[in-house]
Amino acid sequence: MKAVIPPITVPPMDRYNQELIENLHPPDWVNPEPASCYNLVVIGAGTAGLVTAAGAALLGAKVALVEKYLMGGDCTNVGCVPSKSMIRSARVVADIKYAEKFGIGTSSQTDIDFPAVMERLRRVRAEISPNDSAKRFQQEFGVDVFFGQAYFSSPNTVQVAQQILRFKKAVIATGSYPQKLSIEGLEETGYLTNETVFSLTKRPNRLAVIGGGYIGCELAQTFCRLGSQVILLQRGPRLLTHEDADAATIIQATFISEGIQLILEANIKRVERQDTEKIICYEVNGQQEKLIVDDILVSVGRSPNVEDLNLEIVSVKFDQKQGVIINDYLQTTNPRIYAVGDVCMKWKYTHAADAAARIVVQNSLFSILGLGQKKLSSLTMPWCTYTDPEIAHVGIYPQEAEKKGIEIDTFHILLNTVDRAIIDGEAEGFIKIHVKKGTDKILGATLVARHAGEMINEVTLAMTNNLGLGAIAKTIHPYPTQAEAIRKAADAYSRNRLTPMVKKLTSTWLAWRR
Repeated sequence: MKAVIPPITVPPMDRYNQELIENLHPPDWVNPEPASCYNLVVIGAGTAGLVTAAGAALLGAKVALVEKYLMGGDCTNVGCVPSKSMIRSARVVADIKYAEKFGIGTSSQTDIDFPAVMERLRRVRAEISPNDSAKRFQQEFGVDVFFGQAYFSSPNTVQVAQQILRFKKAVIATGSYPQKLSIEGLEETGYLTNETVFSLTKRPNRLAVIGGGYIGCELAQTFCRLGSQVILLQRGPRLLTHEDADAATIIQATFISEGIQLILEANIKRVERQDTEKIICYEVNGQQEKLIVDDILVSVGRSPNVEDLNLEIVSVKFDQKQGVIINDYLQTTNPRIYAVGDVCMKWKYTHAADAAARIVVQNSLFSILGLGQKKLSSLTMPWCTYTDPEIAHVGIYPQEAEKKGIEIDTFHILLNTVDRAIIDGEAEGFIKIHVKKGTDKILGATLVARHAGEMINEVTLAMTNNLGLGAIAKTIHPYPTQAEAIRKAADAYSRNRLTPMVKKLTSTWLAWRR
């Protein structure tokens, strides 16, 4: 049976976006005839669904994968790939701006070709898209790929495009969407989200960013560097409220120095349109203010995609904010159905979805063999905010340790004490590593550096393999590198062990040996 595949467009429909669609939702795709029964039916072809489907199929399972829009999900299409492409272009602008500090003269003002920046974004995205393509998953992994809206039609079936997929186990991996704001006039006035901002071909001259989380901060700095006048409105008293306060302070100072206007503790009352302009009416400390811009970007969090799945029929409990309810094994309230990724997890990162999907494959298909189920809580999860400098974190924060009654020691190294950071002109930042008090057991770390996302891996590896700061202190680091900051923290731990009593004993011994 030939399924009706709804047409998909991604503006602007240039050759790169046409290539993207050809890979991720081919217009001539014919859904296959369903197998009599699948070991696993996976709903959603973002990172979580793709890794689950590929992993299960490579192990010999018969797998069906269903996607209603574009394979690759947010990450490939409207998340990691396009945002980091823009960030890369914006960093080039910053490097040129500060080139004179390195003895490199610039003869004129930087010419930023915004349409060309966005064209590169589309080209890069199209170049990467074959990794997630329907043809690859069908031909290389042997997955039956179906396009269309999926929903549970009975306790053991999923329906998609008039076809019935019977399953032994199912996985919900439908992801999330940008959280909406209940602000008077906002919907009527119109606004951008991460799902629409990467389709821009014209740079907004004046851009208001609502939300000071990691996505809002990344895009605010990016658009500022690419030539927009950016005003960031944050409801709280500081940016990045879930991150280390010292890290957030550095980012705020950087934003101000780069020309981003920060409006903190802003209570937005309404939004109006006047001709082509958009007016944001807000209040700060009881003072009524107005802000006139050309575009508004809303970035205040993510909401889980739980609608239209007919979850009630399979007794899967869910919450509109939290998403699908799961246990530590990623199992829903229906033991035959699992969930993974943004639709159910607090960690809404691509790498978190990837790691959790590997757990789902084992738990859903092989736990009956006595291989042991894996727990989501067993993962050591790092993350990174890709501002400049970046903020990377793994493990516990001091305030969390205090709430749990865990005593810690913190080793704090400033980047302006690290030779390579000074050489690179990137000395604004620090390394904080938290260990269990009196031991070298690493419980958490925050890194602020231009490439903190690359540097955090050493700490994560140590934590995952129960290696303490003592092991890092014994590890030779090439000189000069910024990662020496991590070794410096380990050396600080070693020096901390040199108590007055130990020093007295060693001094006595060495004096006797003279």
